[in-house]
Amino acid sequence: MREKAVRARAGRTDATSRRRKPWDPAFKALAGLTAALALFTFASAALAEPVRIVAFGDSLTAGYGVPQADAFPTRLEAALRAKGHDVRVENAGVSGETAPQGLARLDWSIPDGTDAVIVELGANDMLRGLDPATTRAALTGIVQRLKQRGIAVLLAGMRAAPNLGRPYQEAYDRIFPELATAEGVLLYPFFLDGVAGEPSLIQSDGLHPNPQGVARIVTGILPKAEALVAEARSSAAGKAQAKPN
Repeated sequence: MREKAVRARAGRTDATSRRRKPWDPAFKALAGLTAALALFTFASAALAEPVRIVAFGDSLTAGYGVPQADAFPTRLEAALRAKGHDVRVENAGVSGETAPQGLARLDWSIPDGTDAVIVELGANDMLRGLDPATTRAALTGIVQRLKQRGIAVLLAGMRAAPNLGRPYQEAYDRIFPELATAEGVLLYPFFLDGVAGEPSLIQSDGLHPNPQGVARIVTGILPKAEALVAEARSSAAGKAQAKPN
């Protein structure tokens, strides 16, 4: 009797299994389609949001001596939007700031939800004659902490004035390209390219760009800024796809 009962139960189990098997491929296909739609929805939502960029720097970012409408972040946002990019560029520049000071305020200056950061620091370090090793360490800390937060980075380079001497100039000028290579981030080699040494593009203090100078900076950095937007978009889509259902 026991054997008959066991065989009967086994028979019912086999019958149930046989009845279910024809549906298994359909269930698997439906589950796969549902997962794909969920990933598509998350990715689409990420791509629909404006890319939030923070311009993190010193007076060159803050817009010293020019109307806010002509400050670098404002002009860059307008230029990117004119190229069809849905972006917001926020101004986190502090006049007179060095790279170590920037590192000290980094966490509260770069809010949650930031997709990309343009790091423009180091000019005041050079003007004050700070040890290039100190500047390098601070900029490295800034870039690494932003990367840890999953934020895309564009490093804006600076060049030392020749009157500081060749050893200082060489040590300082190596900071930006070497850091960008080591950390794998985008680099715009010289933030004041085409502006430094051009009296018509510089304010009377001989240091800061006037509105025409800011426009020249934006024109020069724009291709790198577009690459930054693309990197931020790609990262946002990847995060959306990795998000658990």
